[in-house]
Amino acid sequence: MSDDLSARQARRIALAAQGLAAARPAAPGSRRRLRGLAGRLGAIQIDSVNVLVRTHYLPAFSRLGAYPREWLEAEAWGQRPGLFEYWGHEASLMPLEIQPLLRWRMQRARAGETWSGLARFGRERRDYIDQVLAQIERRGPVTGGDFADGPRRPGWWNWSNGKRALEWLFWGGLIAVKTRRGFERVYDLAERVLPRQVAAAPTPPPDEAQRRLVMIGARAMGVATEGDLRDYFRLAVADARQRIAELVEAGELRAVRVEGWPKHAYLAEGAVLPRRFAAAALVSPFDNLIWRRERAERIFGARIRLEVYTPAARREHGYYVLPFLLGESIAARVDLKSERKSGRLLVQAAHLEPGAEAGATAPALAAELRRLAGWLGLGEVGVARRGDLAEALGRELAGAEAG
Repeated sequence: MSDDLSARQARRIALAAQGLAAARPAAPGSRRRLRGLAGRLGAIQIDSVNVLVRTHYLPAFSRLGAYPREWLEAEAWGQRPGLFEYWGHEASLMPLEIQPLLRWRMQRARAGETWSGLARFGRERRDYIDQVLAQIERRGPVTGGDFADGPRRPGWWNWSNGKRALEWLFWGGLIAVKTRRGFERVYDLAERVLPRQVAAAPTPPPDEAQRRLVMIGARAMGVATEGDLRDYFRLAVADARQRIAELVEAGELRAVRVEGWPKHAYLAEGAVLPRRFAAAALVSPFDNLIWRRERAERIFGARIRLEVYTPAARREHGYYVLPFLLGESIAARVDLKSERKSGRLLVQAAHLEPGAEAGATAPALAAELRRLAGWLGLGEVGVARRGDLAEALGRELAGAEAG
């Protein structure tokens, strides 16, 4: 590849890096394939919204198909896990081998150099935090509810002091997430949660760890700007800039120009430019492919926003909106909801993207929605009459059911 890339080449490189270029396998394979995917992505974001299914289950479905969700739970919180939970790109599940690469972040957290609210609490209430840690040492796994000092309500400002203490200890790497009950974290001492070989692994210097994190992000994106590379694991500007310069000098990253991108980009060593695309996948609004909205707009020419947190009157496409990737383009967006009592997957809105054709998009999207419904244990797929693709999509689904 030359030092100049067209916008289309950059898009194809990015999709291939994310495992979204080829058609999904006929069968999801095994937990080993899931573990390999997690290694390829580097981080899988976690979020509490459960209107469809919690987002950390969706990236593997988009890439592997209808895998058993128990595989992810076993990888994250089972007896022989391959993943651990920490602050990577927001709250994330990450391969265990990354844990030593984030210890510099844990050390900075313990030194009070991170999130100001928790850092201040750590300075002011360290004696109390030490008491909580001592209780965990004696009692074993705990939740925030075990230390509640009043009614439990969501949000940082409504956290109990016990919950703040647990989050400070978690950020500092002194405790880790052993499992989840519902969606609530269950914490224990890090040395009792992490496999022995991980806990005993040497801690690399911060600069080495950051270079490796930058390269994990670079390989997961294929081609990326400095901002993209920094954002993948939420590195500080100065740290990311220095590490990128070092990696360019070492030949692991190559500076390139991408058509239409206002800033320099970097191509990861070994990045692939595929010639053919056969993807058809619904993508979580928290998926690695689109979690940096500025990057998604550069790659697809589509303005993607997280409308979950947008007031209802200002939503354009709906509440929990999943882009539909068809080939190498975003062809549609659907607002999806699992109606668990009725056993139905509801398409609350379906919008066709500019330039996409309803005649090609509706059948492919209908097939993908049926696969999603089956994976979630839902039967019928219902379509509300909202959006310019809703009518065509409804006909496709009705025709398939009639047939």
